[in-house]
Formats: sequence, structure tokens, C-alpha cells
Amino acid sequence: MERPADRTDEGLSRQVLVLVDPLARRADGESVRIAKDVLCAGAAARVCLPEGPEEFAKALARRGARRPVVIGDDRALLRAVSLLHRERELSGAVLSMIPVGGAVALARSLGIPSGAVAAARAALDGAERRLDLLVDDSDGVVLGELRIPPLTQPPTDAEAADGAARPWLRTCRSLVRTLAPRPARPTGQAPGPPARLRIEADGATLLDLDQPVRHVSVGPATGTGLARVEIHRTPDAPPLRASARTITVTGPDFRYRTDTVAIAGPVRRRMWTVREGAWRLALP
Repeated sequence: MERPADRTDEGLSRQVLVLVDPLARRADGESVRIAKDVLCAGAAARVCLPEGPEEFAKALARRGARRPVVIGDDRALLRAVSLLHRERELSGAVLSMIPVGGAVALARSLGIPSGAVAAARAALDGAERRLDLLVDDSDGVVLGELRIPPLTQPPTDAEAADGAARPWLRTCRSLVRTLAPRPARPTGQAPGPPARLRIEADGATLLDLDQPVRHVSVGPATGTGLARVEIHRTPDAPPLRASARTITVTGPDFRYRTDTVAIAGPVRRRMWTVREGAWRLALP
């Protein structure tokens, strides 16, 4: 997924747009303050405090020549990458992130420092690295990994409709999920029934609908320009593994989780394609 460092002679731009996700401000205001102080001391920083996704999108679109620096969790980073991708401006932006919040596993996997000071210094003085990206046929993006089926139960139809009608309620629920400890699975509880999926790698069938599958993981393979797929079938069968530029999954209505934070679907077919070196991230 990672490409060799690509840094101009002048280094990273010292003009930055600091986007502070509202959940980060509520979850850990002190870390947010520290990160802002470091960024403002080392660069010409414009700080934006959007109250929701619409304000976040507007601020990012009006960034001008400033480099975006996201203070927030994995959802905030994924939101920024998705917006830039949909505007076809992703390749022209060097993103930075200061992880704040509960869901930061993606940030850690990408090599972003976990502390506010270290991450802010990487945003100011780090090296630009090009990373691969998975893009699906609905223009969705995956930075790290997707999993079919998702690990957790999706919201009910009533919850989804309520959240769509009242965005503030969706934000509150997201905050509660971020802060509340996850309940442990009761001892002896059986996993859900196996799915029936057809999985293809560059058009070649790896698994067909007549075989059960427990779960599938797909993500960019480090430094290869390829996607890697891992298919877990019955508990006593070894996983199937393959690499390809396109991964296609077909089957009865299925959901999938992207980058540990977003659940999509249900869909009956989805194809993911690797975009080599499609986005740029500042890392130590």
C-alpha cells in the first residue's frame, strides 16, 4: 500500500487548514488543544471547527492552497479522503492526520503517530508518501481493509431512518459508540451462519456460491499495486489467499465494513479496483 517517500525540495507546505472533527473535540478536548497549539506555532494555520459533515465538506472544498490536517478519528480521515476522491482532487492534496478519539486503528496501521504532539510534528515536518487505494464501482473508497460480512450488527431500519431525519441524533449515537466499551460476546455464543458468495480475482473465480464462507477480507497489498483477498471458509479449512487488481463479490444481499468504521450495503454485487499511489499522506 505504501509507496516510496515523495518530498519536494521545499518540503511540505507551511500553510495548513486544520479541520477539527466535532467528535474529537468532545472525546478529548485537551489533545485537540495541544495539536492546534503545535500546528499554529509551526505553520500558517487556519483552524476550522465544523459542526457536521456538511460544514466539514465546505471547509475542505475552500481550502485553497492550504494542506488539509484532520484532527479526529478514522471516520474523519475516511471522510476527507472520500470527499477529495469524489471531487477528483485527491492526487493533488497531501493529507495529514492527528488521531483523536476511540476509533484510530486505521491511523495506527498507516503509520500515523498516536500522540498529539508527535502526530502534529509529522504533519509539519514529515515526508509525503503515496499510498494505494481501493475504489468500488459506486465510487466508495477503502484505505486499509474491508470485511464481509461486518463484525458488528448494522443499525436497524428505524435507527437508520431516525438518524437520517435528525443528523444530531446520529452524531450523538456515534459518540456513544465511540466512548462506550464494547460488550463481550457471551461464552459459547455461535457465530452467524456462513454466507454464500462468489468471489473473483481479475475475473478468475476463487470461491463460488455452492461453498460456505465465514468471512472475507480485502485490502491494498503493501507496495504492489494489487489488492489482497483472504477467504475464511469452515473452521477446519485453511484460508484461501490471492492478489489481483480487481476483486468482485457477488451473492445474496450482503453488507460489508470498510476501514473498521463504516458499514455499507446491502448489495448483491460489488467490485473493488486498486488505484496505485492514488493518495498522499504525510508520515514521520
